[in-house]
Amino acid sequence: MKSLRGTGVALITPFTQDLAVDYDSFKKLLHFTVQGGVDYLVVNGTTAESPTTTDAEKEQILAFVKDFTGGKLPIVYGIGGNYTQGLLETIKNTDFTGVAAILSVSPYYNKPSQQGLYQHYVQLADASPVPVILYNVPGRTASNLTAETTLKLAKHPNIIGIKEASGNLEQCLQLAKYKPADFMLISGDDLLTVPMISFGAEGVISVLANAFPEKFSQMVQLALKNNFTEATKLLLDFIDINPLMYEESNPVGIKAILEMLGIAQPHVRLPLVDASLALKSRLQKLL
Repeated sequence: MKSLRGTGVALITPFTQDLAVDYDSFKKLLHFTVQGGVDYLVVNGTTAESPTTTDAEKEQILAFVKDFTGGKLPIVYGIGGNYTQGLLETIKNTDFTGVAAILSVSPYYNKPSQQGLYQHYVQLADASPVPVILYNVPGRTASNLTAETTLKLAKHPNIIGIKEASGNLEQCLQLAKYKPADFMLISGDDLLTVPMISFGAEGVISVLANAFPEKFSQMVQLALKNNFTEATKLLLDFIDINPLMYEESNPVGIKAILEMLGIAQPHVRLPLVDASLALKSRLQKLL
């Protein structure tokens, strides 16, 4: 899956003030990120507030992005959750024309065992007509997909990689050392992207790339070319702003920045709320 090497942008879902999907802003965002040099688009991931968008909205959003790209950029589509059978039904009813792969977040809240996680992903991979990328983010799901379980899943012919957002570099190193050569290790933590590329990651699925696509893509390309000195210089520019992306939960921070850039409104759906005035003030100073 060489087309998924580099920077994937975890697209937000822009909303109007009345919380309908804002397709005018979405078009602006797509122009901005594509012209900024991202390598592929991640649609309906968790940054897109997928837990609070309807099935009909997800279908419309996917169709909208497909129409915009016209097949010029790969699309990774988010299908994840904590009800395996429900996800199998979603896969069955999804039009995967123009979709390169699924990104599937680990089941959250119900805290399955490693065997439960393994069986969950095997069933999804067996059912999916396109390849599956695992997504491990224990800070949000309350369970860690261990290196051992990931390596076991990596043997499945339809599981092609993992977005690793555990923040555990030792676990990432285990994956880099023992994974099959064609299994993709993808950073799920923007600030760990350069160090992860240094030991074998193929890129990142990024939140910051919504607002800084050119600079972030440049950083990733420098790292992939083993120019870690210049890549690290760019990485350090994100050190102060990155924590603010998550201070009031994702995508609250990135939506506030996109408002300041004139690309999208800052609105999120409950139970999230728009960025506080204090957070907006700190973001504005950093910008």
